[in-house]
Amino acid sequence: MYSIRTKGFSLVELMTVVAIVAILAAIAFPSFHSTLQSNRVATTTNELIASMSLARTEAIRSRERGSVCTSADGATCGGDWNSGWLVWSDLDSNGAVNGTETVVRYVQGHQKLTVTGSANLLAFDGRGRIVGGAQSVGVHPDDAATPIRCVLIGPTGQTRTTQAACQ
Repeated sequence: MYSIRTKGFSLVELMTVVAIVAILAAIAFPSFHSTLQSNRVATTTNELIASMSLARTEAIRSRERGSVCTSADGATCGGDWNSGWLVWSDLDSNGAVNGTETVVRYVQGHQKLTVTGSANLLAFDGRGRIVGGAQSVGVHPDDAATPIRCVLIGPTGQTRTTQAACQ
């Protein structure tokens, strides 16, 4: 007297689980989107700070200028911050990448973010100070939602970040 038991799920049970998962995903996606957006802004801000610190370190190390400029191709300066930026040692202090300088790092622009700066070229002198006075670079999502960060570079070359639009 053995009874036969079937193992597994019925089609109705499976469809119920799929419907519940779909409802939970629809509820969770908007909050997940804002988390992704916030992480994109934070990552790009950190890349900017690292690039500026690298340029400043190169300037102090070589006793010449270290620069960060906007670059679309990773070989020349030009364009805007959205296309990307280039870190290089400006050995002749002319503000241009002309073949004699060493390109240290290139960071491509990021989709879904807007990066704006008060200048397209940030240069640090041999003492690590910013050339031309204090500067700023802002990062925010394309849809201008709340995660906005501003990287401020003071006259001494030190950077700090605020969670507000750049002035």
